[in-house]
Amino acid sequence: MGCSMSRLTKATVSLVILALLIMSGAAAAAVASFDATRSQHLQLPRGLLRGPESVAFDGEGHGPYSGVSDGRVLKWNGDKLGWTTYTYSPGYSSKMCTASKLRPETLTESRCGQPLGLQFHHQSGNLYIADAYKGLMRVGPGGGEATVLVNKVDGAPLRFTNGVDVDQITGQVYFTDSSMNYRRSQHEMVTRTGDSTGRLMRYDPRTHNVTTLQAGLTYPNGVAISPDRSHLVVASTGPCKLLRYWIKGSNAGMSEPFADLPGYPDNVRQDRRGGYWVALHREKNELPFGIDSHLLAVRIGPNGKVLEEMRGPKSVRPTEIMERDNGKYYMGSVELPYVGAVTRK
Repeated sequence: MGCSMSRLTKATVSLVILALLIMSGAAAAAVASFDATRSQHLQLPRGLLRGPESVAFDGEGHGPYSGVSDGRVLKWNGDKLGWTTYTYSPGYSSKMCTASKLRPETLTESRCGQPLGLQFHHQSGNLYIADAYKGLMRVGPGGGEATVLVNKVDGAPLRFTNGVDVDQITGQVYFTDSSMNYRRSQHEMVTRTGDSTGRLMRYDPRTHNVTTLQAGLTYPNGVAISPDRSHLVVASTGPCKLLRYWIKGSNAGMSEPFADLPGYPDNVRQDRRGGYWVALHREKNELPFGIDSHLLAVRIGPNGKVLEEMRGPKSVRPTEIMERDNGKYYMGSVELPYVGAVTRK
């Protein structure tokens, strides 16, 4: 009797597990997906340039603009003219900041900077730059040399300035510092050690005051303000999560989990439908072999649920997905020598 019950129990458990697997597969199949394997490559100028991590468009729709590994931000002027220099950090020197076999990026980036997150304030035409080494910078319309606005907060230096977004109504700037212990060149240590010294901050261009909204974050990376401007969505890279920080309403000043992700998030940008595109630098359980395709990004709804997937070759590890009204998706990557432009079919 006991043996029969044991067999029955095992059979029941097996059926339950099988049912759950079928249900989860059906749920996964219900998520829309599109293939971004084919893309136009907005190739960077020749040389060792790479790393267009973030993508931005100005108030007139010109661009994209993107930072590169020698510390500059470049502007795309179309297929005929290509990329031109838009802005650079104080003390930039093309001679000292151009990487070579004898002068690798690991030596030049701490001196010349590495622009990561970019965002325009459309009304003023100002471009805000989260430079990993220089801090939060700004350049006015027309470009030129950027001004460092913030390189320390509450007496602690910005060691790994990363994501940035702008409230287009108030002009306030939200940005992240991924770690108080490690620089960008040591980003793997931030994940490996579970470093939780990251900060989410706000810069007010009217008063020039900087406020730490939340400290003790685990690898805060990209940040995006919600369409209704009530909260921020912050990528927590190591834990593969999104956080929601309330800036308005009865919950103002509070933070809560927003979404669990199937990979390691980088930048977060609004989609055109009330949600967000989250670039995934790598899948959580990615295998080094098999089909040459993986998740590039997911689209998250306003309720924190995954609504859509973008897939592409494993050779591409995006750091930002920017959706435009013309049906194009611009893809930045800190590893590649081009910005990808995907046209959805």
